Amino acid sequence: MNKVQLTPSQTEGFRELREGRENIFLTGGPGTGKSFLIGEFLSQSSEKIPVVASTGASAVLIGGRTFHSFFGLGIMQGGPEAVVEKALKNTRLRKRLKETATLVVDEVSMLSGATLDCAEHIARMVKKSSQAWGGIRMIVVGDFAQLPPISRGREKEWCFLSKAWERSGFKKIILREVKRTEDPDFLEVLEDIRWGKSSERVQMFLNKRLITAEEVERDVPHVFPRRAQTDTFNQARLNEIRFESRRYETEYGGKDVYIERLKRDAPIPEVLELKKSALVMLRMNDPKQRYVNGTVGTIEEMADEILLVRVKTRVFEIEPFTFTILDDEGEEAAFASNFPVTLAYASTIHKVQGTTLERCHISLRALWEPGQAYVALSRARSGDSITLMDWDESSIRADAAVKKFYEHEPETGT
Repeated sequence: MNKVQLTPSQTEGFRELREGRENIFLTGGPGTGKSFLIGEFLSQSSEKIPVVASTGASAVLIGGRTFHSFFGLGIMQGGPEAVVEKALKNTRLRKRLKETATLVVDEVSMLSGATLDCAEHIARMVKKSSQAWGGIRMIVVGDFAQLPPISRGREKEWCFLSKAWERSGFKKIILREVKRTEDPDFLEVLEDIRWGKSSERVQMFLNKRLITAEEVERDVPHVFPRRAQTDTFNQARLNEIRFESRRYETEYGGKDVYIERLKRDAPIPEVLELKKSALVMLRMNDPKQRYVNGTVGTIEEMADEILLVRVKTRVFEIEPFTFTILDDEGEEAAFASNFPVTLAYASTIHKVQGTTLERCHISLRALWEPGQAYVALSRARSGDSITLMDWDESSIRADAAVKKFYEHEPETGT
């Protein structure tokens, strides 16, 4: 390894990724370094391995393409048979799959079982092989205890319940050591919440952190369940600042259909309204590792091509950044360019997935998805960095099928 310090389970996982040929399911809670480990594996692989993501938002962040576009699934219109029939007529798709030996799928938990079954069937047909995925080595990454796939009914359409998952025979690698926090009491609370246990220690933890709006430190990022709450709070706080605002319009380019996707999925808004002293969140990982996606700071100065953002005692020069979306062939289909920041007074739980927050003030009332409370709380570096607006016991829940999957799935690799 190139002077990179891996945890024991990451070291074992890296060996399985690099030396094995089995299909891999890489999992573990937030902050265990799943994306980091995959990055290390890809950077040291001699093979050119495509990376696809389950959603448009995660595809934009990793600079990849979506699972649906890679397998020619579209929006799954007309049902599985129609989707497969159409895909098999796509000559570029056939060429792409024939050339693919290994594929990495990020955020696999957001894919439905029907989607996985369709893609796996297409891969077998194109490769003319009875092996799972036609012999493509699948490396899927994710944590099913976090946010679930969008489902049509009340039952979640988890991909681990699909025939394709069973056929794949994934070897499970669990990353156990949390790199985001060294707070053992907090980790125990998170583990209970991950599995929907409203235990005594969970209740004590949450109740201890309830504070009133007046008690909240001035510039602590708020995390709400719903977007309307977030937008209203951000605008109200920006309006309180007496400095003049500047508006930076995001520049878009490429094919119209992909531009529309970027407007929905990129972490930056169509128009970024900022003021001097405004609280902002950096929405990318710094290549020099000085800050991460989720780092919060205040704007010191604004110019046409640069923002000065103060993070604690350091001031960073932030330049415009270009987020891209790729087409089915892995070519750039559209781009969105603006400063990689958003107002940080408030974010939704969905938007903070994948970020690390130094401080946060969270609403855990009336959550509707299993895993939402877990995602929100696990963004923090320690229990002491969290305060709560509210919470209710019904928001602490895990999906029964996920609990059963993790309890009974044979564990290998670590």
